[in-house]
Amino acid sequence: MTFDEILTQVLALLQRQGRVSYRALKLRFHLDDEYLDVLKEELIDAQRVATDEDGRILVWVGDTTGTAAVSSQLPQPSPQAPLQQDQPAKIALPPTTPSTPEAERRQLTVMFCDLVDSTRLSSQLDPEEYRDMVRAYRGVCTEVIQRYEPMVLVSDKPIKSNCS
Repeated sequence: MTFDEILTQVLALLQRQGRVSYRALKLRFHLDDEYLDVLKEELIDAQRVATDEDGRILVWVGDTTGTAAVSSQLPQPSPQAPLQQDQPAKIALPPTTPSTPEAERRQLTVMFCDLVDSTRLSSQLDPEEYRDMVRAYRGVCTEVIQRYEPMVLVSDKPIKSNCS
């Protein structure tokens, strides 16, 4: 990506979120320290649409008209038609990356836990005792599983299989 393309995307991101850390910018746009310094200089000193907070955060201070003026200074992909003088000027922001994150791969582990002979146990125990036993079993399972920071979903309903 060219500097102008990165600048356009950072402007849109900053305006949308209001503030962004320098570390996040470095990761998102694969910037080195020198590139980030030039980007900060452009946004803070040259265009005056952002400020530095504690040397770690870039904070949006511009308004929408400031952004439109900044965007009009950036190279446009095609010439725009002349505006009529009796209509207010409408300047579109350059296209930015989609707001939805790109696809990513994640590891998913599904675990099914069941009490062996739980049906037989439920007929032998008082309903309250059986409920307490199942709660204790779930509590122990959840405690062990939570060590791995998962999302735990618990269901009382049996899962019907589509397999024959």
